[in-house]
Amino acid sequence: MNIGKKEKQQKIIVVCGVKDSGKTTLLERLVREVSKRGLKAAVIKHDGHDFACDISGTDSYRLKEAGAYGTAVFSNHRIFVHKEGTKEREEELILMFPEADIIFIEGLKDSRYPKIEVIREGISERPASNPEGRFLIVTDRRAEEYTERVVGFEEIDVMVELILSGKSLRKLS
Repeated sequence: MNIGKKEKQQKIIVVCGVKDSGKTTLLERLVREVSKRGLKAAVIKHDGHDFACDISGTDSYRLKEAGAYGTAVFSNHRIFVHKEGTKEREEELILMFPEADIIFIEGLKDSRYPKIEVIREGISERPASNPEGRFLIVTDRRAEEYTERVVGFEEIDVMVELILSGKSLRKLS
C-alpha cells in the first residue's frame, strides 16, 4: 500500500488508419515530443499479418530456428523476447510496460480505446475505425468533413496537449 504516493494514471492511446496513411510517422513525432517532455512512452504495434522479428545469423535466431518456441536476450540496458504467439491480446502486452506514462498502440482500429485516426489525402477519405473512443482526426483534408476534432500533421503540440490533458479521452471498457 502506497500511502501518500499518488498512483500515476497510465494513458493508452490508439493511433490507427488505413495502410500507408502515416501512422508510424505520426507516432515517431508523438513519441519524440512526449519524451522531450520527460515522459516515458511505449509503443505496441499490432500487425494483422505474420512478421519476422529476429535477425538472421544472431544466436537467438539460430536457437529459434533450432526449434525453441521462445528466446530472450537481455543486458543491463535492454530486453528482447521472441516467442511463438499464444493469441495474446494488447492487455497482456500493456502489462509489460508498467513504467510507461503513455502507451501508444498502432492499429486496433476496431477497439474502444481512445484513438487518433490518421486520414491522408489520396490514401483515405473517411474514418475506418470504430467511432467509439475516436477523439481526434489527424489529416491534410478539410476539417469540415469530420465530426471529431481535426488537426493537421504538423500540430504535434496540440495532439500531445490533448492526450496529456485527458479532456477528450474517456475510459472505455
